[in-house]
Amino acid sequence: MSVGNQEDPGVNPTDRMPPISDADMTTEQRQAVAGYAATRNTSVFEGPFVPLLRSPELLDRVQRVGEYLRYRNALPRRLSEMAILIAARHWSQQFEWNVHTADATTAGLADLIITAISEGRRPSPLEEDEAAVYDFCLELLHNKSVSDATYGRALALAGDQGVIDLVGLLGYYSLLAMVMNTARTPIRDDVTPTLERFPV
Repeated sequence: MSVGNQEDPGVNPTDRMPPISDADMTTEQRQAVAGYAATRNTSVFEGPFVPLLRSPELLDRVQRVGEYLRYRNALPRRLSEMAILIAARHWSQQFEWNVHTADATTAGLADLIITAISEGRRPSPLEEDEAAVYDFCLELLHNKSVSDATYGRALALAGDQGVIDLVGLLGYYSLLAMVMNTARTPIRDDVTPTLERFPV
């Protein structure tokens, strides 16, 4: 089903929810930014968290979930970043893709895998654990369910917690992608968009 205009998220120059100045923030928004800085140990506040600040309590709760999923979930970092890239590709989310291609490379995900995901094709070759994660993510995002065989492979790889954390990664990064696609959050000034938009 196609609805309305199909724009390229992350490329449209009109930022619907730009940064809020310190002077214009509410007390709740300032507290949410401070909580983010404390949880993440950073002074950088960008990307999906800029539009999320319009709902400071949601921002506070979401960023705490994200801190676990990004840095402390039950999967090896290489597989986590692979799942994040699959979510970013699914939503054609340029900001998310750019941040996590660098993280995926650092985590040891092969460039050929990153390139294949960006092009919307199954990477080859894949290690057994990578294939299990790839198939799980693609089935859940595209079929809205996971077959017994695919579920069994993911369960054997990562156990119950790993399966739930994998679902959590897809859900969390889909949420961030939807926020940025809605807000038309721009990519960083020094970055060139690299994702082609899939045909609709």
